Amino acid sequence: MTIEIKLQPLTPEAFAPFGDVIEAAGEVDKYINQGKCARYHDRAALDFQDGRAGISVFQSEAFSLPIRLDMMERHPEGSQAFLPFSEKPFVVVVATDEDGKPGHPIAFITAPGQGVNYHRNTWHGVLTPLHDPGLFAVVDRIGTGPNLQEHWFEVPFSIIE
Repeated sequence: MTIEIKLQPLTPEAFAPFGDVIEAAGEVDKYINQGKCARYHDRAALDFQDGRAGISVFQSEAFSLPIRLDMMERHPEGSQAFLPFSEKPFVVVVATDEDGKPGHPIAFITAPGQGVNYHRNTWHGVLTPLHDPGLFAVVDRIGTGPNLQEHWFEVPFSIIE
């Protein structure tokens, strides 16, 4: 038995309680490089404790729908941003905190050109690209000490279109 979660489009408004949608949308903050480059400035609130920001590259295997969601994680010491190297969609799963455990998950699907930044301590699913090669730049906390909490669901969820 699983509980179904229907994918919804990723919008800045719907995602705001969990983090930031990173995209070239809305008003351009300024043009640079002799007017040939639009700068969309400061699109994510990075937040790190006891460490520093680092950029890593993740490569994940592609997932197929429906996706089984049996675990969520969070990072109490830092935010975590995912910036895809392709314009292929990926799935973003988040949940509110309910007494130290994730509440009912919400699943989003990205549009081309969107990335996300999870706020520090936000419950989220694993990196879930829908297409290969599943390459992402990830900006997160580099430091010592534990920065990962996992929660395994007794009854898994099934993410559907």
